[in-house]
Amino acid sequence: MREIISDILSLGIRVPTDITGRKCGAGPAEGRALVIDGFPVNASIGSSYAAASPYTLQTGSKDCILCRDGHAIASVSVVPEPAFYNQQTAEGIDYRRIALLHGRDCLASTVLQTCSHWRHARQCIFCATELSLESGMTLARKTPRHLAEVAAAAKALDRVSHVVLTAGTGEPPGNEIDYLAKCAAAVKQASGLPVHVQFAPPPDLAWMDALHHAGVDTVGIHIESFDAATLARVAPAKARIGLSRYKKAWQKAVALFGPNQVSSFLIAGLGESAANLLQGSELMADLGVYPFVVPLRPIPGTRCANAVPPASAVMQPIYEAVAAMLQNKGLASARCKAGCVRCGACSALAAYERPPAEIVYHRARAPHEIEAALAIRREVFVAEQGMFSGTDIDENDALSIYIVAKAGETVAGTVRVYPRNGNGHWVGGRLAVCQAYRNSNVGAELVKEAVKHVRRQGCTLFTAHVQQQNVSFFERLGWKTIGPVEEYMGRPHQLMRAK
Repeated sequence: MREIISDILSLGIRVPTDITGRKCGAGPAEGRALVIDGFPVNASIGSSYAAASPYTLQTGSKDCILCRDGHAIASVSVVPEPAFYNQQTAEGIDYRRIALLHGRDCLASTVLQTCSHWRHARQCIFCATELSLESGMTLARKTPRHLAEVAAAAKALDRVSHVVLTAGTGEPPGNEIDYLAKCAAAVKQASGLPVHVQFAPPPDLAWMDALHHAGVDTVGIHIESFDAATLARVAPAKARIGLSRYKKAWQKAVALFGPNQVSSFLIAGLGESAANLLQGSELMADLGVYPFVVPLRPIPGTRCANAVPPASAVMQPIYEAVAAMLQNKGLASARCKAGCVRCGACSALAAYERPPAEIVYHRARAPHEIEAALAIRREVFVAEQGMFSGTDIDENDALSIYIVAKAGETVAGTVRVYPRNGNGHWVGGRLAVCQAYRNSNVGAELVKEAVKHVRRQGCTLFTAHVQQQNVSFFERLGWKTIGPVEEYMGRPHQLMRAK
């Protein structure tokens, strides 16, 4: 069934005239939510390519029949229009102008419907944020009080279970974050629902603390594409922010909200290669950021209205590869507390996810993981081997990235990597595994993960001083010896390099 979901997200679906859906807004806005095999699917129904789709929907008394080329293939349900759409505020404002139902059970609102990038002709070509405002379908500014009122009603009337709040970029950029925090706090207080907030990396990353203090559960910081030329063409304002600032924002967000509670849209079909998209996905997953891969959704009225989504044959191997990354990095949509990843209606990725690996490998994402890694090193190099007295920490630790192996919440092993002289040379060391995991291949997998990690950093030479008794272990992993054996801390060590 996952192939059908992927197909529908790429081709859209033809529906009877009495079924309508969203026409514009932020994100992959155009479409109507269906439930297929338990998965919510935001299917395009109003686009030009959907009009030519081989998929059609036949309505019945209860469920609908999904057909391809006229042949019934599955029973599906159309998410009904929510009851809260019929409500108004005391001032007579329709609730649906304040917030909308996304997917099956997600309440979403663009709290500030204007974006400064539209003023300067730097808006994202796929975005329809201000088109909704021009159509009169929404309000320019939603108040915290009104958002709280709608959230409480949507929870009571329609079993909404989480909330997404986003905003156009302010003037100056970043000043929307404080308002998002106020809106989130009001929604949390009135409804108790988990809240997801989306924003671009602010000039001062400390501004993100306001969201954490407001009780925000998850955040989305969306880079859209890792291809610099593509991003400059389709989202020039995001391109100006730069990858370095996005990475710092993701790391700050993971420190605040935790792994799996930070995400970024990656839009396939903007012009990037699949390899580039997968490299970016792995970078994010390693940081604890969920790469929410979606096919391009052309929205009528936007600058890419005449584009078409990438074919399902393109998307399926991407979904497969990213799902494997999620498994190996310990991430899963089901563990996301709120937001687009939890909703999942704009991507087939959740349908491709696999059960989590028993042991996962990634860079240390939180202080407690670093502390656990240092404790394992102390156990091995100080207590067991007696190579150091008191501590094995040295001047290279300040430059190091710690890679850990985790079995559930337990850090089972670690290795560090750090740059040498800034010329593409990286050094690995302090490979240490808890005694309970020394027969489970953790050491070898940590070395492999270290090699992959430094390659992503642009490494051209990766070396390590290896205790002589471990040389054959590294040779089995493809490492080569360099020069003679040397003494280090009273023990023979061999300089080696990775392939």
